[in-house]
Amino acid sequence: MSGERFGEDAPELGSFAVDIRDGRVGRVMGRVGLYVQLRASGGGPEWDCPPESVRAAPLGEVLRARVREVNREGRLP
Repeated sequence: MSGERFGEDAPELGSFAVDIRDGRVGRVMGRVGLYVQLRASGGGPEWDCPPESVRAAPLGEVLRARVREVNREGRLP
């Protein structure tokens, strides 16, 4: 991605982040209005998260998310 950042502590576009409100991990897809948009690594709809509730995902979470993506890609026709 472009390396664009949302704020001082915000994760970069394309990186994995944690929505600390419920612990979900997603890839940072962009920003709409005041919210950061995240998408689960296994696919699905994006969800909006206030920037103060987004934290960079720890390495272990990033690795699990990447494995889910690779597994999902392997199942596609």
